[in-house]
Amino acid sequence: MSDQLIFATEVILNGLMAGVLYALVALGFVLIYKASGIFNYAQGVMALFAAMTLVGIMNGQVPFAHLINAIFGAHITHFGWNVPALLAIILTMGVMVLLAWAVQQFVMRHLVGQEPIILFMATIGLAYFLEGVADLMWGSEIKTLDVGLPQGLNVWIDDTTYGILGYGFFIDNLDIVATVIAALLVAALVAFSQYTKQGRAMRAVADDHQAALSVGISLNFIWVLVWSVAGFVALVAGIMWGTKSGVQFSLSLIALKALPVLMLGGFTSIPGAIVGGLIIGVGEKLFEFAIGPLVGGATENWFAYVLALIFLVFRPQGLFGEKIIERV
Repeated sequence: MSDQLIFATEVILNGLMAGVLYALVALGFVLIYKASGIFNYAQGVMALFAAMTLVGIMNGQVPFAHLINAIFGAHITHFGWNVPALLAIILTMGVMVLLAWAVQQFVMRHLVGQEPIILFMATIGLAYFLEGVADLMWGSEIKTLDVGLPQGLNVWIDDTTYGILGYGFFIDNLDIVATVIAALLVAALVAFSQYTKQGRAMRAVADDHQAALSVGISLNFIWVLVWSVAGFVALVAGIMWGTKSGVQFSLSLIALKALPVLMLGGFTSIPGAIVGGLIIGVGEKLFEFAIGPLVGGATENWFAYVLALIFLVFRPQGLFGEKIIERV
């Protein structure tokens, strides 16, 4: 096997694992869009908010410490203890559920029946509001997130370990963990959607709000549930991306990577989010490997959007999306 083929195999594997991380973010968009028809622009900021909250809780940081100190002239920053990672994750999930309730109670409940563009603009406002709250709560400095996931080292695969063709290449440990966690999360979401009472209610709301109301399904409860699940997905994505590149405000931009994934897979399909993420991940890595040197590199910044544009022209509903037919 030539060195080029070995390197291409490594590129494909790393692309698959990068695609899983893209799909994690896209899942949050799909869940909210399916249940309410809202394209949640704030999903990336929710991942940032969850990651910053997790770091703050783990470090025993006092929320809004900068604001408290400025108003009262105090000098508090920390409670004086650290919180174990597992407990901090549980507490952060509680915060995300509280956030889901607040979003439904104070924002979305008042916009029922509005045009989709109004709902979309509301999520843009929510995104900037959450970003500001996160800054006030935990500060704007770059934070290190370590919940015990393997990171930093690479796995050498050769004939002495996994025996793949007798050749060696490197895969990031964190990417392997992220792939496993994402696969389990997707399986859990599909099982929840298909086999639980709440999951079936979510699907009913997604199909027809009025019909769901007529059989006694509470839209408020379902929407809080959906935003809570999306918050959990954002927390998992925030942990993975935050561990990989640090918790910083650029973390919210991962939502932009989810857009081409949604266009490929379809806005209403959970499997589509996964397949779309894998296609984008592998495609951008292979394109950079094969074509990048010919055009000066940096193709990963625009490849996904070009591919998404092609799909919009020839298959607007995506690979797994539902084709909408309007009769007039």
